[in-house]
Amino acid sequence: MSDTKERKLTIARAMAESVAQYMRKDEKVFVMGEDIGVLGGVYGNTRGLIEEFGEERIRDTPISETAFMGAAVGAAQNGMRPIVELMFVDFFGVCFDQIYNNMAKNIYFSGGNVKVPMVLMTSTGGGYSDGGQHSQCVYGTFAHLPGMKVVAPSNAYDAKGLMNAAIREDSPVVYMYHKGLQGMGWLGTERGATVNTPEEYYEVEIGKASVVREGTDVSIVSLGMGVHHALKAAAELEESGVSAEVVDLRSLVPLDRDTIRASVAKTGRLIVVDEDYHSFGVSGEVIASVVEHDISVLKAAPQRVAFPDVPIPYAKIMEQFCLPNADKIVATYKKMAA
Repeated sequence: MSDTKERKLTIARAMAESVAQYMRKDEKVFVMGEDIGVLGGVYGNTRGLIEEFGEERIRDTPISETAFMGAAVGAAQNGMRPIVELMFVDFFGVCFDQIYNNMAKNIYFSGGNVKVPMVLMTSTGGGYSDGGQHSQCVYGTFAHLPGMKVVAPSNAYDAKGLMNAAIREDSPVVYMYHKGLQGMGWLGTERGATVNTPEEYYEVEIGKASVVREGTDVSIVSLGMGVHHALKAAAELEESGVSAEVVDLRSLVPLDRDTIRASVAKTGRLIVVDEDYHSFGVSGEVIASVVEHDISVLKAAPQRVAFPDVPIPYAKIMEQFCLPNADKIVATYKKMAA
């Protein structure tokens, strides 16, 4: 992010720019999904693409997730590089056979003779009273299942770089973007996600976390929207003399355990912030990565700030009660340090 000229993009704009630039240089890349053509995507990820590339390469699909997911897998196995959008990650239940039994496994089943170079991009996250079928993150669900790389950007710079890296991959990548970070006015806007983003092609390495704030007293590890909660909590903790380090995972698979461990070795305390469910997910895996490696670095038991193990409520006041936020992170640290 060292460009002298400021060029701030939203995540939605950064994603669309990445896809357009890659499509110009590789005719094998195409996009398909519900409302990604004429509308430009519900979250703006594909705006302007159909005007440049036409309906052959920007394909609006029927509302049949199983059909278009299977079509994308088949296209990938036959030399194309599809980018397919699942409008809400919650819809994975409709087409999970194609995702996990074909997309994720066919490289292994073929002994490496078949490549599946495709990107599954999908929206995550709550906070908008969309109910339990349109608001989940389920990061842990995809990260738990082998055969897929999984990324989750928190800002526009990473969004473009990770998308470029994902399209270039010869194995499937699940690209999970948070609705609240897209820069769509009707969803609210997290200003910290709109950052300076170079126009030229670049990649962010899949599997490499980023320390977005240095600190010495506690490591706060998160991804997506949680990174912004963590940064706000770190600023609040600083007012009381606490130095918090914030680690943005950026990728779940591969997970950058080295960066996590190095941070916790320095601070001695670990809080994991995850909008996914509390149990059996990312937060537990991050903690295990530290504890299994060297428990002696810890000055206190690791803690989690995550969504409770209940379906996401529709009522806004109940949903907000369940979601992670900066206040919960600060309270967790104070309890840890007591």
